[in-house]
Order: sequence, then C-alpha cells, then structure tokens
Amino acid sequence: MPQAIDTTTSTLSDTAAASAATDTRRAARVATQIAGTIAGEIGARPAQVLAAIGLLDEGATVPFIARYRKEVTEGLDDTQLRNLETRLIYLRELEDRRASVLASIEEQGKLTDELLADIEAADSKSRLEDLYLPYKRKRRTRAQIAREAGLEPLADGLLADPSQVPETAAAAFVDAKKGVDDVKAALEGARAILMERWGEDAALVGELREWLSEVGVIRARVIEGKEAEGAKYRDYFDHSEPLSRIPSHRLLALLRARREEFIQLDLDPGKDADAGHAQAEARVAHHAGIANRDRPADAWLLNACRLTWKAKLHLHLLLDLFGQAREKAEAEAIAIFGDNLKDLLLAAPAGPKAVLGLDPGLRTGVKVAVVDATGKLVATDTIFPHQPRNQWDGSLHLLRAMCVKHGVQLIAIGNGTASRETDKLAGDLIRMAPELKMQKIVVSEAGASVYSASELAAKEFPDLDVSIRGAVSIARRLQDPLAELVKIEPKAIGVGQYQHDVDAYRLARALDARVEDCVNAVGVDVNTASAALLARVSGLSTTVAENIVVYRDENGAFNNRKSLLKVPRLGDKTFEQCAGFLRVADGDQPLDASSVHPEAYPVVERIVQHSGRGVKQLIGDSAFLRSVDASSYTDERFGLPTVRDILKELEKPGRDPRPEFKAARFADDVQELKDLKPGMVLEGVVSNVAAFGAFVDIGVHQDGLVHISMLADRYVKDPREVVKAGDVIRVKVLEVDIPRKRIALTCRLEEAPPPAQTGPAERQPSRGARPAPGNGNAARRPPGDNRRAAPPKPPVARPAAPSMNNALAAALSRAREKS
Repeated sequence: MPQAIDTTTSTLSDTAAASAATDTRRAARVATQIAGTIAGEIGARPAQVLAAIGLLDEGATVPFIARYRKEVTEGLDDTQLRNLETRLIYLRELEDRRASVLASIEEQGKLTDELLADIEAADSKSRLEDLYLPYKRKRRTRAQIAREAGLEPLADGLLADPSQVPETAAAAFVDAKKGVDDVKAALEGARAILMERWGEDAALVGELREWLSEVGVIRARVIEGKEAEGAKYRDYFDHSEPLSRIPSHRLLALLRARREEFIQLDLDPGKDADAGHAQAEARVAHHAGIANRDRPADAWLLNACRLTWKAKLHLHLLLDLFGQAREKAEAEAIAIFGDNLKDLLLAAPAGPKAVLGLDPGLRTGVKVAVVDATGKLVATDTIFPHQPRNQWDGSLHLLRAMCVKHGVQLIAIGNGTASRETDKLAGDLIRMAPELKMQKIVVSEAGASVYSASELAAKEFPDLDVSIRGAVSIARRLQDPLAELVKIEPKAIGVGQYQHDVDAYRLARALDARVEDCVNAVGVDVNTASAALLARVSGLSTTVAENIVVYRDENGAFNNRKSLLKVPRLGDKTFEQCAGFLRVADGDQPLDASSVHPEAYPVVERIVQHSGRGVKQLIGDSAFLRSVDASSYTDERFGLPTVRDILKELEKPGRDPRPEFKAARFADDVQELKDLKPGMVLEGVVSNVAAFGAFVDIGVHQDGLVHISMLADRYVKDPREVVKAGDVIRVKVLEVDIPRKRIALTCRLEEAPPPAQTGPAERQPSRGARPAPGNGNAARRPPGDNRRAAPPKPPVARPAAPSMNNALAAALSRAREKS
C-alpha cells in the first residue's frame, strides 16, 4: 500500500510539474507577443521592449529608465516608455481576460480547437468579447426558452430549406405542454433562436462594427420640451456628423448633453438613414446565406434578419462604438490636458527673488503675503483698496512698508475677481517705491483655492487663515511654478479640455505621469524641496518624502547624496531610483549638484585621473570636455550614451530645461470687456490650449479665443505646434460679445476684422471653468478644416437674429459654403 501511495504522489507531482512547465511556456510566449505588438507601435525592436518591461516589473520608474538605463533599453526615450507602459497595462489586462474567457468556455465543455485559435488570435478586448458572447452566462432568453421547447430544428429546417411553408413546418412543433400554443408561437420561437445566433456571431458582429464605424453618422435631436433649459446646447438640437471624423471635444459635448438629458443620440448607417438600415439588414442576410428568391420561407427569414439588426445588432453596436469613440475622445482630451499641464509646470521660474503675492478681492479684500527669496513666508495682511471700503491710499502705504522691509522685487497678482483693479494698485505701488525697481506680473490662480483648503496647506500653515494661503501660493508659483503647482491635484489646475467628462482614474494616472516627468526633468534640491515636490521624484513615496523632510529638519541640511541612506525607509533600491534626480548644492561632493548618478561617479573619476584635473576644474570647462573621447571611458556597465550624458552634464551641471522668465504687459487702458475694440493689438498669456484653438488672458477677467484657423498664416493641425500654455503672445481683437462675455482673437495681426455677419457665436468658458459645451466655432467648421477664411463678400441684407454677429462664425460659415 505505501508503494501505491508513493506512485500516486509521484504521478501528481509529474502532472503538476508538466502543468507548471506549460504555464511557463505560455507566459513566455505571451510576453514575446506583447513585446512584439508594443515594439511595432512605438517604433522599437522587441528586445528593447522586453528589456524595458523587465525594468518596469522590477519597480523602476520611466524617468529613471529613460535617463539612467539607456544601455539596457538601447535608447528608448521617455515618450516611448510612457506609451509602452500604457499599452503594457492594456495588453496584460487583455491576456487576463483571455485566460478567464478560455477557462469559462472550457468549463462549459464547448472549447473547440477552432474557437481556441480564434480566441488566442483576438487582438482587442472588443474582438475577445465578440467571441465570448455566445458562451457568456446570462439570464434565460427567449431563444433559450425556445430551444428548451424543441424549436431549434424548426429554425434550422427553415434556414436550410426556404422552400418550406413556414406555417406548415411550424404546425408539427405546436405543443401546449411545452408552451408552444400555436403556429405563431412556434415561428416566433424559431425566429428568436436565429436572431440570437446571428446577433452573437463574432464574424458578423465584427464585420458590421467595422462597416458602421466607417459609414456611421451621429445624429443628435433635442428632447421635446427641453429647448429652453438646454439652450447652451442649441448647436446640437438638430446635428449630424460622421462618427469617423467627429472631433473629440465635440463628441464629449454631445455625450455630456445626452447625459444631462437635453438631447438624444443615435448612430445611423450613413447619411440616408433608411437606405443605411436596409443595407445593414442586407449584410445580415448575406452573412446568413439568405436571399429573396420568392420561396415560401424567404420573407420570414428576411424579416428575421431585419429584426436581428433592429433589435439586437444596431443597439449593441451603437453602444459599443459610442464606447470606443468616447475612449478615443477621452484619450485625446487627457493628452491635451497633459500637454498643457506640462507647459504650465515647465513655465519659466522667476527664481530666488522676494515676492509680494496679492490675491485680489472686492468685498472680502485683497489678501497679501510676502515670501523671501527661498519661498519662506515672512509677512501677511489683508487690505481693502476697492469698493465698498475704498482704502486706496492706506493700502498703498501699508504695502510699501512691507516691500521696503523685505526687499520685494516682484509683485504677483492673481488673475481672479478684481485682478485689474489690483493690478492698477500694484502700478501705483511701483511708482511710489521706484528705488525697489519692482515688477508686477499677473499670474494664474487656478487651483490656488483648492490648495488653500487642502490637508497639505493645513500642515504647511496650520495657523494661517485659508484665504491668506492662496496669496502665498500665488507668490510662490511666480518664483517656481513647478515647486508650487505640484502641491495641487493636477486636474484642479484647470488647463484641460472636458476634464470633468473623462474617466477620473485614467486622467489622474496620466496627469501624475506628466508631473513626475516634469519634476524629474528639472531635478530637485533635496535641502529646500517640500515633501509634495519630493514625493514626485522617481522612486520616492509620500511617506519617504515626508521622512526626508523630517530628517532634514532634525539633523540639518544633507551634505551629500549618500547621507540620504540614513533616512528611514529609504533603502538601496529607492536610492538607486531617486539619487540622480536629487541635488545637493554646496555639498561635500561637487557631482551631487549635477544629474550624474552616484553609480556613474567612477566614470568621472577615470576622466579625472587621465586628465590630471580635479572634479571642480572639470565642471564647466566646455573646451576640454568637448575634446574628451567618450568611447575611451566606456565599460561593460556604462556605454557611450551614458558617458556622453555625463560629459554634457559636466559642461553645464544642473542645467534647468525651463525657458527664461518673461512676463506679459497688459494694456493699462484695457481693464474690462467694454474697453476692448475690434482691431486692438494686445499682449496676453496663453491660459489654455484645446484641440480647436487657444484661450488667451488679455487682462479683462475673461479669456479670449484664438481659433485654430487664426493661430498662424499657415495650416495648423495641432494648436500646440504654435502656442503653449504660459506663452506670452500678441493678439488682435476680432470681435467682442459683451452680453455673453466672448472675445474672438487672432494671431494674424495684419488681418482686419471682417464686416459684421449674423452667425452663431463662439462659446467660451469663464476664467477657471471648463470649456463650455460644443466649444463653439470648432463645431461649425468641417472636421480637420482650418483654412483661412475667404476675403469678405459685400454685405447682404438678412433677417436679424438673436445671436451677436461673430467674426469667427462668419469666416467659418464661408468655409462651410465652400466645402
């Protein structure tokens, strides 16, 4: 008996080993397939992708891999690595779902070799779900009930031989005990079986999905009785547009309008809905092998095809394609938000200068905060220069005293309510204290209120009033936008396009990645950085970042990078990830102030030995460093890319990739919308960039829109080719709609405003708000068309319309007439 047990145990062990070996081989095959797929998408070789995946799986971050593991990935850059990371998540989720689907079908005993091959070949989640649909566990359907009643032979018989008379064939299946009371019930049951079979046919569903995605037209109709309440969506009350060409911002606007129950959306197969539906039914019939040859069952079978399309496939594909289109639109909106966020984070810092921060307000007063050159808060107050108190002179004298005492060099003014009035106050202050040579700058206060009420702000300034914290944030973001804005939840910064309509998790993940890339591209001074900034450094968690600050407060400034290993929970692996991005200025080791990673210090030491120079002598000696043969200092670990990076860094250690600081100068005589006149040329700051154009702050409390067609004298596909958030640009006023607070601008300064024409006006968001539904003129121009408007035609008399004449709309209308 013991021998029998041993034999059984051995057999089980062998089986387990064989199963494990099979799983290992499958995992390796899947990994190779994923690498091959991603490689083709990002323009790399599978070996590079596999190497990068290995590093990511070990816990390495994208900034670390891009900067310090170029030899391993053979030079994959941060953009390729971010795309790789995103696709890796999707493809691994696809593999997990594939395994789950296979297990479910196998458990049902229905997994054939052909089905297995189809499932293994499925390259998208939608294709996989199409294949799984017939086997998915679901509630009892009419088709299942019909099968249980024995009606499947009737359905198969009529399909195989349409020469049968349906009523005659069905008579043999009438059985009241099975719930088939009459011929009609039998035929309805047989039809339900065929409809379910065709509706779950993966090949047919896939074919129709591809076809409908190409020819489909989105149709929007206002819900009866909602015209007044949903007036902001009036452009979509009777709107149609090809699904394949609809811009992301317009689709998100339509979906928002539907979600708010102002419009209904449908997806028709082509411009002629009736003809399109007929073509769809014909495709179902063709796939099922059905044709109208005047046989007795032909009409019944064709009706089953019609109902299959109408009741099953159309709705299923509508939801599916809307879902896919939404995902694509969300991805574009997230990418736009990420690009704008990056531009804002990497905006030029004013640098270590004492700043007076003013958070404007009327009734509640102007909140004042002074920070010194290091960003330390040194003074606060609240003044009331505006209505209703009008304490102008007293406010000026108080501010002058603060500025003289603390040596203020810059004045940062938030761009909210009473911004221009406060800007005028700052102008008087500068004239009152000319010896200080102060400069005033209006800065975006987006997100400042969110930071003020946050837990982080409460920890940083526990005894400071919430309203004053906003003024501190405004002052600091002028000194260093990156260091201050990382304290605010990215989506609260307000530079997105429909950010409130996209998947919150995907948005947060994408924006966090952008913040991480920006912080690590610039580098962080470990002795001055906040915990919020340190937490964005490669490899550092929030806990470890806080531990660094606590250790620094208790033990003084770090003298070198190695001393970071004394920080609780900062081990060797974390040190490897973060060390190259942390800077120690004026420390024991000169290289600690650079982006040269400590692991590569031996390379520098070899250069020092061969040159006979000290490290400090090497740093900044461009002539010598450019003469060094990088290939002479490579080894098995550090290849040519790393050595070249080291030499470049030694030439300009700790170089900041951000541009030089520059401020816009708003016109003194333009403070409100009513001060704007068509033809004015003004300086402004790009506050937000969307797919359809750029919003520009020109100092009137309402951003103007430069439509994509007005950004340059050439064709512009992407507005970010021309402008970025934070750019200071010159614009010309085309038209002003005071009642609706809309400003049309152009960057083509030589262009004269066209004569007034009646047309729909561009809808623009109020400051700090998300873009309004439809985004106006972008919805009026044919997708992808941003041609220059034709020269204005002579004015033609036409009936008056309630909307204001709008230059952009007129130009777009002419473009539509031509297209």
